[in-house]
Amino acid sequence: MREHEQLPMEHHDPESRIDYYQVASEAFGHIKALEIYSRSTDLEDAFRELLKLRVSQINGCPYCIDMHSKAAKQLEASDEKIKSVSSWKTSDVFTDKEKMAFAIAEHVTLISEKGVDDELYTRAREFFDEREYVDLVLVINQVNLWNRVSISMGVK
Repeated sequence: MREHEQLPMEHHDPESRIDYYQVASEAFGHIKALEIYSRSTDLEDAFRELLKLRVSQINGCPYCIDMHSKAAKQLEASDEKIKSVSSWKTSDVFTDKEKMAFAIAEHVTLISEKGVDDELYTRAREFFDEREYVDLVLVINQVNLWNRVSISMGVK
């Protein structure tokens, strides 16, 4: 993780319901460690933020949508890509590998509705080796965790 990067919700938001970092500091230490790991994966930095943006859109987390849009821009993702995240299926600005990552992100985020069946997994493995697939799923789950904490704590 780069020194200038801030972890999501690292500082208590006075508008949140609870100062959750203080109440459960040990737990958030572990969550921060997973965040640091997710940033060390081979997933390209700007695309990782676009992926987190898509998950945050699905989860309806305004705080995270704003944060990941700004982070993607700072990492030099094009405005066209940032604007096309929600319509990635029909957009021509993403590679087939990026589209597959978005598909996995949507299926994992909506796991109770969509799941990750053998056919999707097999297609994903055409683009991602074992380590890349595991890392992709961890990044997706990491942002889902932050979204759910943020929404549950009333962060705006």
